[in-house]
Amino acid sequence: MGFNCGIVGLPNVGKSTIFNAMTAAGAEASNYPFCTIEPNVGIVPLRDQRLYTLAGIVGPEKVTPATVEFVDIAGLVRGASTGEGLGNQFLGHIRAVDMIAHIVRCFEDPQVTHVDGRVDPQSDIETINTELMLADLECVERRIEKVGKLAKSGDKEMKAALGALATLKACLEEGRPARTLPGDVLERVRELNLLTAKPVIYVANVGEDDISGQGAASRTVKEIADREGAGFVVVCGRIEAEIAELPGDEREEFLKGLGLTESGLDRLARHAYELLGFITFFTAGKKEVRAWTVKKGATAPQAGGVIHSDFERGFIRAEVIAYEDFVRLGGEAACKEKGLVRIEGKDYVVGDGDIIHFRFAV
Repeated sequence: MGFNCGIVGLPNVGKSTIFNAMTAAGAEASNYPFCTIEPNVGIVPLRDQRLYTLAGIVGPEKVTPATVEFVDIAGLVRGASTGEGLGNQFLGHIRAVDMIAHIVRCFEDPQVTHVDGRVDPQSDIETINTELMLADLECVERRIEKVGKLAKSGDKEMKAALGALATLKACLEEGRPARTLPGDVLERVRELNLLTAKPVIYVANVGEDDISGQGAASRTVKEIADREGAGFVVVCGRIEAEIAELPGDEREEFLKGLGLTESGLDRLARHAYELLGFITFFTAGKKEVRAWTVKKGATAPQAGGVIHSDFERGFIRAEVIAYEDFVRLGGEAACKEKGLVRIEGKDYVVGDGDIIHFRFAV
């Protein structure tokens, strides 16, 4: 189970620079609006040290990490909800992703023009959010008209749906994104696939003089993220571009020299993973050590189904080893000797870091 994250923001805030650093896909990064017309897509591995620790113990032929798909969506502008700046096309790209990474410019650079002529994170965020909310509001109003007719017949389900839609409409008209509403309201309108209901991580793209994110601009972004219950990550696009070009050993040394333990982009991928409620389990054998993605709360058969549908359909049992035990004892054989391989049935809820061998028959 993978997921995708759409990278959005105003033109020239550093979206494509950050995307290039993530994926080394060579997306064009130019100093003019709309240089990204079709969304660039890149598959990014999640850097999970546990995977490589397991590989060091097992010595497999192949190591396969979990991945995140990032979609670089062209810059939105004021009026996008009514079609400005190819807005309708771009809004459609956003609707197709699981979550949003909202890049906010927090750096000064006279060589890179700002679409509004000034660096103002709060205004930039409001511009993007307003366009997304206006697009959602139009969608909600159309649905209210349709459901309202059905509710007049006395249908209880339609009456409840109409109430949820009215709550949602009021929320959007107040300038609040749909994701700030209670879960039961959002569940009733889930089929609308609202733009502002998607989980969001605000990414403060800072200059090299503020990699710790303590500057006024990045603090403003964090305050907005906290207020909305959204995620927040500080990234310096220029530094990330340098890091992306380094081999693994030099990369770690470079980060240490900056006083960092991981790159901003690694933090972004990890936060995206966590915000969507995913966990990782592993399979570990001589042919391959692999990380797999499942929703928190998934049962053993559901986890097996991520690998192959037959694993879920013909599930017999799961043989589970805790990651800590596997590493402490040095592998599966030692865990078996110590009686630390658990036999779990179809009701077992998979834990983050579990190493699982599935038994099935079809």
